[in-house]
Amino acid sequence: MQFELDFNSDKSIYIQIEENIIKSIAKGDLKIGDSLPSVRNMAENIGVNLHTANKAYNSLKDKGYLNIDRRKGAIVSELPLKKNSDSEKNLYSELEIFICNAFLSGISKEEFIDFSKKIYNECEVIKND
Repeated sequence: MQFELDFNSDKSIYIQIEENIIKSIAKGDLKIGDSLPSVRNMAENIGVNLHTANKAYNSLKDKGYLNIDRRKGAIVSELPLKKNSDSEKNLYSELEIFICNAFLSGISKEEFIDFSKKIYNECEVIKND
């Protein structure tokens, strides 16, 4: 599993780890039931503190992406994730700020929709496998 981490970014490393794992699941690099490396191995492989990797795993567990078992480790959960009002509110809030940033950066509506379709289609490929 390859991660793209930017240690100079303002974005927390644990959030970058989370995002990389979410993208790996969505694009089919990680499948339902796949085991992730132990927290210790993950931290060593990507060169981060053990607590940083642990925070990312626990956050993904709280969001429903992973199941964590003391004996089996972190395992990709069943998909799709269950919808609830909190997750929908969070998604709306994240999309709102993301879209506003795109708008303020000069991205046209058409460009934004084209980017969105491209990324969505990359994720949708696994659904049809």
